[in-house]
Amino acid sequence: MSNWLEQLERELDQRLAAFLSQNPVQEQLFRQQHQLDRARSLQRQRQQLQQDAEEQRKQLLALAADVRAWTERTERAKRAGEKELSKRAEQHLNDLMNQGRTLWMDLADLGRRFKEVDQQLNELSRQQRSGVSSLDRDWALFEADQELEQLRRDAGLS
Repeated sequence: MSNWLEQLERELDQRLAAFLSQNPVQEQLFRQQHQLDRARSLQRQRQQLQQDAEEQRKQLLALAADVRAWTERTERAKRAGEKELSKRAEQHLNDLMNQGRTLWMDLADLGRRFKEVDQQLNELSRQQRSGVSSLDRDWALFEADQELEQLRRDAGLS
């Protein structure tokens, strides 16, 4: 079944490639649509990463408050001579600190991924700008060819 599906997919890809090679305007439109879809996808991804990072920051702030509170509790238990209680509080504090380190690593990872998406968006934007200038250049060449052809006809050379 998958062999049949793969064969169909190859056939459709070949037909699309042939159609696009015979219709350069459609190929340009196809590429533009693909770039637009990619840009939208990257923008959604960027926005999601920003939301995730904001949530991570909120969690870190809440965790910092917990760490402060448990640090104080640990110290109070030690001052009161409650060794068992202070030991359990220290263990809980260590768990909170480990959780904080994990959240910081996750936030750093989100930052790295955000930077990658941002770079991809910038590259796509650069490609789109160069595509427009390429289109302008191609259009200018087309117009020059048309004018040259008209001059030849007027001069009786063609």
